[in-house]
Amino acid sequence: MNGRVARIELRRSVAPWAGALVPVFALALLYLIPGPWAWDTVRWTEQWTSLAMWTRSLLVFLWPLVLGLGALQGLRDHRSAMGELLTSTPRPAWHRAATLAGTIALTLVAGFALLLVVGGAQVLAGGAYQHLGWLPISLVAALALIAAAVLGMGLGRTLPSPLTPPALTVAAFVFTNLLRTAEGPAIPSPAAPNRLVLLSPAVSQVREVLLTLSAPVHLGQTLWLLGLAATGFALLAAATRRGRLLAVAPVLAGSVLALLVLPSDPRRTYVVDTAAAAMVCEGRVCVTKLHEARLHDLAGPGEKALRLLHGALGARAPVEIRESTGLRDLLDTPERSRTAVLVDFGDGAIGKAKGEELTRALLGQGLAPACAPRSEREGGSMSDIVAQDIAAAWVLGDLKPLPGTAQDPDRQTARALPVWKRFRALPPAEQRARIDAVHEAALACGDSGALDQLPGGASR
Repeated sequence: MNGRVARIELRRSVAPWAGALVPVFALALLYLIPGPWAWDTVRWTEQWTSLAMWTRSLLVFLWPLVLGLGALQGLRDHRSAMGELLTSTPRPAWHRAATLAGTIALTLVAGFALLLVVGGAQVLAGGAYQHLGWLPISLVAALALIAAAVLGMGLGRTLPSPLTPPALTVAAFVFTNLLRTAEGPAIPSPAAPNRLVLLSPAVSQVREVLLTLSAPVHLGQTLWLLGLAATGFALLAAATRRGRLLAVAPVLAGSVLALLVLPSDPRRTYVVDTAAAAMVCEGRVCVTKLHEARLHDLAGPGEKALRLLHGALGARAPVEIRESTGLRDLLDTPERSRTAVLVDFGDGAIGKAKGEELTRALLGQGLAPACAPRSEREGGSMSDIVAQDIAAAWVLGDLKPLPGTAQDPDRQTARALPVWKRFRALPPAEQRARIDAVHEAALACGDSGALDQLPGGASR
């Protein structure tokens, strides 16, 4: 690309505006509007994959806007009434199309890269798990933005009406929303056939930090987007009606190839990142490679909690502490185990605690595993929390509310104190029997909850 021509295009085209739109609009959404991208373990600056997935999910807004800007650029020749003049010049039409498309592609890539740099600097500062598995997610996102701009320019030149840019923007917004997975991705529930859903450049909201997109998804979406970009470029360079008709061929070919490659099973869309999910252990305390930075703070309190659990439950006590890797949908019952205390760093009682508070939280989780999911998004069950408060207090000797949960500590204390007083009035043997019953009820997660096993704790 000639440097002087490129500089002229930068001044005369929408390329600078398109490049600036991506980081400015995305950062405004991420920082100014409260949303799930700000939640603890899945926030967009917590891990590299979360960064890539959240920025990719914003294409539900960015993709239609870039398409509309491209269409606005495509109207330039028609507005300036110089189409006939340009066709009479000896310079091939595709040269001029390549200069324009290349300029806007560079600005879009630069803008998207700036967005990743802003988030990536915070990921690095947080000591996150380092890997390159997130890169294909972001590369496909950048390709999607380029394809949207080039397709928009081609359609704007082919349909030179002032209504074309807004109509394309609205149509693309509807398209990206209709073809999104319905609130996955832990257990996807597609609103349309999965292959069709995956034609949308946007992805679902991030709910499980161990999940990533599978290789067939990357390949299929790349083929589809390349077809869109090729059709847009062909329309931008076409000088005859026959050329415009032939320009449809790339997108048709890309669609066919993409639909052959994309997975039909929703469960093959998002897959567990096996490298990130690998266990790293310090003694009897294990976390995933993804959260290895948390292991040191967890190991000491975890070993102490395991010793206390053995004294409380004997041979039935858990023998290890392990991060849960079981996938579940929103509000589903968490994974439980008889041999391990399963921890979820999305649970504020564990993820935000340290030292003695963490020991208390792990002790409560080991004695009365939570039946209701407990996170910033899901809140948790007051009955589960109170049962853990009392079970931990029985071992440690003093009643304290679990910190870091979504429940108010004063409400926890008000609910737990009457039950604790009646429980402490029981003979020691009866207290142990009740704690055993609490443990079994929590593991079973049946109709009778853990708190129901304590005097005065029945649901009310």
